[in-house]
Amino acid sequence: MSVPYAEVIGDPIAQSKSPLIHNFWLQALGLAGDYRRAHVKPDDLAAYIAERRADPDWRGCNVTIPHKLAVMEFVDDPGDVRGTIGAMNTVVRQKDGSLIGTNTDAAGFYAPLAELDLAGAPVVVVGAGGAARAVLFALARAGVGPVTILNRSPLKAMGLLATFGLKGEVVALDAPLPPAALLVNSSSLGMKGQPPLDLDLSPLPGDAIVYDLVYAPLKTGLLAAAESRGLDTVDGLDMLIGQAALAFELFFGKPPPEGRDEELRDLLTA
Repeated sequence: MSVPYAEVIGDPIAQSKSPLIHNFWLQALGLAGDYRRAHVKPDDLAAYIAERRADPDWRGCNVTIPHKLAVMEFVDDPGDVRGTIGAMNTVVRQKDGSLIGTNTDAAGFYAPLAELDLAGAPVVVVGAGGAARAVLFALARAGVGPVTILNRSPLKAMGLLATFGLKGEVVALDAPLPPAALLVNSSSLGMKGQPPLDLDLSPLPGDAIVYDLVYAPLKTGLLAAAESRGLDTVDGLDMLIGQAALAFELFFGKPPPEGRDEELRDLLTA
């Protein structure tokens, strides 16, 4: 008997915790299904999409580094993700075999901040890749400003501010931080196997929030530095679980079970 399945694709992919999350929810709901990892190199992306498109059991995939921009070439875009966020993290197979791309990162990122009033608040974002696009899209909706982007290549990041209608500036990674209400690391710096993200957090006010999208390790050097200063922090699991919940319903037709988040966090941090 065939079983519906979804996947997460990336290069590298061994670090992904998405299979743990989705399979935990499938089991909790008693749904027949599976969620897997697929290591897809950039040169193999087109062939992967073509092969899966032909598989009626494949429900879609989550998309991680480095494919969030490239995947837009191979799927339909009815919600104009290309024209708004400009990066896709989820591909969903329709019953007729067509593939629709969307982005659950922006909503997943913003969920832990939804209770805060960030209107007009100064924000710092590290990075200018696919995750940064989702972050900036959500922050623009929240009416923040000004935004300072720290990036290795300032030129690449300049266009992002204009794309999302944000005021601010782009500076090098080693530039001093402005006094911001929110600092977000949307880069892979600080991730296992990547260079560390060494920032001097002393310019941040005492009520600033430091949010790191990296979740392997869960307590990054950045979050440890923020905690040692007594700052509030948000770790990468919040966004990971938030974006996964939206994707899960798209893949398997039901929302994740309620009231199981603590159990899931324990599983992910074991």
